[in-house]
Amino acid sequence: MRYSPDHKKQTRERIVRAAARLVRQKGTKGPGIADLMGKLELTHGGLYKHFRNKQQLLAEAIVQGFDETETWLAETLGKAEPGSELKMIIERYLSLQHCSDLAGGCPVAALASEIARFPRAMRVQVDRAIRKRIRLISKFLPGSTDVERQRNCLVLFSGMAGALSLARASVDLQSRRAILKASREFYIRAFCN
Repeated sequence: MRYSPDHKKQTRERIVRAAARLVRQKGTKGPGIADLMGKLELTHGGLYKHFRNKQQLLAEAIVQGFDETETWLAETLGKAEPGSELKMIIERYLSLQHCSDLAGGCPVAALASEIARFPRAMRVQVDRAIRKRIRLISKFLPGSTDVERQRNCLVLFSGMAGALSLARASVDLQSRRAILKASREFYIRAFCN
């Protein structure tokens, strides 16, 4: 069977997209290569036609997760009235919907503790994606300089990711809602007024 010239590239992209969702949903230890490739109806060995090893796939999947969440970030910013962008970002990030969407949610909230244990080369790729996110959001934060706005964004982003992780860890829906609501109110008061 002859494949189109773009077939290998398209297959690789399918693998990364599927892995991005699976790794956020189940963690880096959860999805096996056989499970992932089986879901895509590809062979286990086929993975190595596209990636050197599982670590390369994981790093690319996490970066893909950042790219995917930037889509909802862009949608949020597109709907925001000028001056309300940050408030909308906080409300959407700390929503029950985002909390419930492990597979489609923020990679930091889903994987931060695991990422810390990755080899340095993998963490470098993830760090670039985090820095890109900080630069994107920081322009909506208070501060008289870029450095000050980015510092404030680091506080906000790390706090929101922690709040989302804590809410996800709670088995009680009322506790989840309380964590998210208190965090939203705190960060809106701290950064949007």
